[in-house]
Amino acid sequence: MASGSSPALGPRASIGTGLALATAIVGLGFLGSRLLGILRTVAIANAFGSSPELGAYNVAFKVPDLIFQVLAGATLGSAFIPVFARMYRQEGEARAWRLASAMLNIVTAGTAALCLLAFILAPLLVPWFAPDLGKDVGRHDELTGQAVTLTRLMLLSPLLFSVSGMITGILNARQQFLLSALAPMLYNLAIIFGALVLSGPFGVEGLAAGVVVGSALHLVVQVPGLFRQKMRYQFMFNLRDSATREVGRLMGPRVIGLGATQINFFITTYFASKISTAAISDMAYAWLLAGLPLALFGMALSTAVFPRLADHAAGGEFAQLHATVSKSLRIIMFLTIPAAVGLAVLREPITTLLLERGEFTGADTRLTAAALAWYCLGIVPWAGIEIHSRAFYAMGDTRTPVIFAVGAVGLNLAFSAMLYRSFETQGLAAAVSLAAWIEWALLYSWYSIYTRAHTAEDLRTFATFAMCAAVMAFTLVVTLAFFDTTGRLHNAIIAVAGAVAGGALFAGLASGLNIPEFEDAVDRIRGRIGR
Repeated sequence: MASGSSPALGPRASIGTGLALATAIVGLGFLGSRLLGILRTVAIANAFGSSPELGAYNVAFKVPDLIFQVLAGATLGSAFIPVFARMYRQEGEARAWRLASAMLNIVTAGTAALCLLAFILAPLLVPWFAPDLGKDVGRHDELTGQAVTLTRLMLLSPLLFSVSGMITGILNARQQFLLSALAPMLYNLAIIFGALVLSGPFGVEGLAAGVVVGSALHLVVQVPGLFRQKMRYQFMFNLRDSATREVGRLMGPRVIGLGATQINFFITTYFASKISTAAISDMAYAWLLAGLPLALFGMALSTAVFPRLADHAAGGEFAQLHATVSKSLRIIMFLTIPAAVGLAVLREPITTLLLERGEFTGADTRLTAAALAWYCLGIVPWAGIEIHSRAFYAMGDTRTPVIFAVGAVGLNLAFSAMLYRSFETQGLAAAVSLAAWIEWALLYSWYSIYTRAHTAEDLRTFATFAMCAAVMAFTLVVTLAFFDTTGRLHNAIIAVAGAVAGGALFAGLASGLNIPEFEDAVDRIRGRIGR
């Protein structure tokens, strides 16, 4: 079938409109989800602070999250979407729906098996991931046992997420993003309910119950999308089918890559447990705050553009693929660089404003803000990794990003081991960020060689963004020296005013320098057609 008449994706003339609309929906979804994620963090901080019980919860959360990320997470994006898009485009709906059914069943069955295994092995896994949990407060056995119980309870969530994650992949491959954007919001709302309501009578077990309920809502809200797409579900595994085997082939390296990413979190938790039980939670809080600009700008646009990249690759349109990657990367960096710099400068007022209440103390603020500063260093490379990895996945190369991701794990482990004794949580955050810069530099360089893409202009553009962000940061630092930073009210004013003033200054500089991405970003914010 000719590429200009694809029934799945519509006429080529509508590509700009479709990408802008998809980006807007995904962007708003990520915004809503991340804002609720901030409220979730606020609710958890208010209820638990950096208590030993929350440390047990954060340790317990790691195993269920690992299972989802390395299995369902591997297939819904990098492996499944390109193959499904090609099937729908070249071989028709019936063939594509058979593939979707088979992969949905395979992923669900595989996740169930891993959850059962993890349930049995939880007493062995938890001490291995956090060997010193609770030792600094004399509650090692108690908190380790609690972490085991919480792990077993939350193992229901990856099973539900395996189904909802595949549905997300199906809907995104069909250019449907609305329900998938709503799902994380419901997930966060359920956890907020767990923190505000269930934590009173049930403690952290109530918080864990909120995670399970949220994962169920994440699934239920997306099911109507399958009916609207008229999915023809079949209970089949079809392991010998060529398309199923192709997804499996693409999935293999991606499982290793996502596993490597999750291992980074285990490394941080492992060394944080040796610092203190509170350090586990403080690192988690810092990561959640750093993840806001990454999700809003890096992940949102990369997620929205990936089906389009897969479509370009399926049609052999590699010039268009490279152009889309370049344009998307520039928009991502235009938004991410000032956000990362601004968050680093305003880290303590923002942490105070959002988290310092209830059980979350001023000492927790200082520790979290210190780690956040170094996590901010990694926001830019993490955003770049998001789009460049998806470019390789769209072209059917899942191995290259995985090789660099595994290498980054080794670097993170080495840096963490060297830095945690002298610099504690700041050293752990710096280790992850430094490893991310090296990973992105290698991935970007290999992408340029592999595709023969011209990147010099992109790099000059990024340097301009960085210069504008540096002027913004210098102005904020100098201005903040004249303000009182004691008290929650003062910090709230500084956080809000500083963010607004910094954003306005960066926008003014970008406008004065006639940076094209500024106008493009304004167009996207206004919901107009991207050019």
